[in-house]
Amino acid sequence: MTTAQLTSPYQHYVYAYPHKTAYRRLPDRPALRSLWATEDKSALSLYLHIPFCEVRCGFCNLFTRIGAPEGLTGAYLNALERQAGAVREALGDTDPVRFATAAFGGGTPTFLTAAELERLCDIAEHRMGADLRAIPLSVEASPATATADRLTVLAGRGTTRLSLGIQSFVDSEARAAVRPQRRADVEAALARIRDTRIPVLNIDLIYGIDGQTEQTWLRSLDAALAWHPEELYLYPLYVRPLTGLDRHRAGPGPDPAWDAQRLRLYRAGRDHLLARGYTQQSMRMFRRADAPQQGADDYACQTDGMIGLGCGARSYTAGLHYSFDYAVGMHEIRGIIDDYVTTSDFGRAEVGYRMDAHEARRRHLLQSLLQAEGLPVDDYRARFGNGPFDDFGAELQRLVDRGWLADTHATCLRLTPEGLAHSDAIGPELFSPAVRSAMAAYERK
Repeated sequence: MTTAQLTSPYQHYVYAYPHKTAYRRLPDRPALRSLWATEDKSALSLYLHIPFCEVRCGFCNLFTRIGAPEGLTGAYLNALERQAGAVREALGDTDPVRFATAAFGGGTPTFLTAAELERLCDIAEHRMGADLRAIPLSVEASPATATADRLTVLAGRGTTRLSLGIQSFVDSEARAAVRPQRRADVEAALARIRDTRIPVLNIDLIYGIDGQTEQTWLRSLDAALAWHPEELYLYPLYVRPLTGLDRHRAGPGPDPAWDAQRLRLYRAGRDHLLARGYTQQSMRMFRRADAPQQGADDYACQTDGMIGLGCGARSYTAGLHYSFDYAVGMHEIRGIIDDYVTTSDFGRAEVGYRMDAHEARRRHLLQSLLQAEGLPVDDYRARFGNGPFDDFGAELQRLVDRGWLADTHATCLRLTPEGLAHSDAIGPELFSPAVRSAMAAYERK
């Protein structure tokens, strides 16, 4: 491993591989119909992206803009409907098309009005053919936008999981993370969500905020636990380029004291939840032992078959991951959204990364190994012919040597507890040289 990776556990959050900064313009602009012609369409995932928020948190590097001029959300939904029509046509009608899971993300999908959320559901159901009441549907929300009328729409249309970004129940910590909110308003939003009886409530919390202590961290955890959430995500704070907090950071490079603080808070939070009946699903995700499952793989999509709609969404086929242009800066994001809402031809892939057999193996390895349940060796061998140590022996052995990978002769490769704690160093170490090179060459905007 590199020196930086040995000294900092916090390199990169791997929620998808390859990262969008490895994507590039596709000169041939392949037609979606040809991309999907030979794909298995019997258990697709559907993702609709809404790139609007009422405020941008200081740590956020997601593809989203603050607010929307009058008429923009309507124009965006018009474009989303055009895109859905083009994509559904590209999927064809010779093979059965079925969606197994659906999600609305962002941004903040509940930035939309109740009537606009109805329309969003209509696009998923009537344009794409996803039966939202028959499959798991996850929706992201913020306390300020989790209003009674919006929640009524989501519950009525089949939402099974509502994810609320709270980050901290301590008002001073929320301000330090540039997350303006009051605890009283957060609690009121949680009460409204519980009143809707949506089956799964997820609460997002962040550790490593300036001024946060172990005592205040556990206080936030206990405040969340008072609502008996089915899931909690515990995120380490990152300060990324072009974000609000980036303007105030002391300087580039690893910060050993901050790394130690985040590791200490992670372990405290993990142990706190494990002692209270939660099981660890990954470094970030904890699920109440009696919580209902949300899908065949609970979003750890090792295989292909993802349809993404919206200008910040990705789509996955076996041979190509594709999306639209990516940016973090506000000016560039506005420009991409403006281009999206005026697009008439959605029948081609514009930006993406071509996946060869080696990258498919890496993706399967990464997205399995970073889950607490690990990588079943027989599943990998059935899909690829070889075992994971045949393909990645040297890299996996380094994890063993660090004490981060358990018994290599087992039928399932699992990270040790310390391995899970270092997931954000392990993931980037397993990126291919080609992906690392493409990410390094990406020009931030």
